[in-house]
Amino acid sequence: MIRPLAALAGALAVLLTGCAGVSGEVTQPPDPGSSQSAPATESTTLTVLTHDSFSLPEETLAAFEKASGYKVSYVQPGDGGTLVNQLILTKDAPLGDVVFGIDNTFAGRAIDAGVLASYTSPALPDGAADLATDGKGFLTPIDYGDVCLNADLGWFQAKGLAVPQTLDDLVKPEYADLLVVPNPASSTPGLAFLIATVAAKGDGYLDYWKQLKANGLKVVPGWTEAYTVEFSGSAGKGPRPLVLSYASSPASELGEDGQPRTANLPQTCLRQVEYAGVLAGAQNEVGARKFVDWLLSPQVQAQIPPNMWMYPADPAIALPEDWAKFGTAVDQPWYVPAETIAAQRDSWIRDWTTTVIG
Repeated sequence: MIRPLAALAGALAVLLTGCAGVSGEVTQPPDPGSSQSAPATESTTLTVLTHDSFSLPEETLAAFEKASGYKVSYVQPGDGGTLVNQLILTKDAPLGDVVFGIDNTFAGRAIDAGVLASYTSPALPDGAADLATDGKGFLTPIDYGDVCLNADLGWFQAKGLAVPQTLDDLVKPEYADLLVVPNPASSTPGLAFLIATVAAKGDGYLDYWKQLKANGLKVVPGWTEAYTVEFSGSAGKGPRPLVLSYASSPASELGEDGQPRTANLPQTCLRQVEYAGVLAGAQNEVGARKFVDWLLSPQVQAQIPPNMWMYPADPAIALPEDWAKFGTAVDQPWYVPAETIAAQRDSWIRDWTTTVIG
């Protein structure tokens, strides 16, 4: 159960004890010739970089700001892929102090580019360490979800057409012009789906995408446009009844009768883990660490499912009732090892772009 906001503010104050007395001075590193390690920087402001799906209640964000004493600003350059690209492009002049929203499909790229500072959060709950992406502590797991195709049940019922179940179903003539997905070059869910097809089709994944393209596939820049604009089963009431989203999405699309209006397709899924990390060169490294810790607090973890539709990294957090009823479990999502993703990601995206976009 999500705790009342009054209790949340109190819990945050305890969690961040000692933060409110932050001075306005920025801690400077010692003289380059000194043998001492540089102390962590700190200032009165904290800039958080995140993807455009980051969403927590205003009261929750305000409680962190009040308890920490920092003036917090949020920069959202786009989807997860765009976020990582921006971090790399601005590596020599970082846009912020801390990042949330790098996922397991782009984690290797961010780490290899050197945009992150090592930090191991003492707040990492039991059971969440299994979601970690590397052993160096550059990224801390915050949430996870299964990226899956979703179907508008009402649309298929009205057309008298069976809902597709497998990747192979999607290339059949009866499902022409029905599917919309985000571009894997700019979208982390889009890349997750591309990787799922690699896992399913092996060396034949590009031939599979050629078949999807020939069958009327539509590609848009990110998840927001795909789900909220193009998908017929969301508030946008778009023209396409098949979309790439998450296994948890149907629980957010309940009809007046309390029943889900959409369904996920478990045989099309890949697990996505989202991470937070301290940015290298942060002006407020102390505050960045506190923000990572705060994201792992029970109060924030409990607010991730109803606000961002991802599973919390903390397995002890109770899930919303609708998730237990309507969130179809994905017992065997497609899987590709992280080291393979890191080694092959750029070539997969390049070859996909040549094949599908031209």
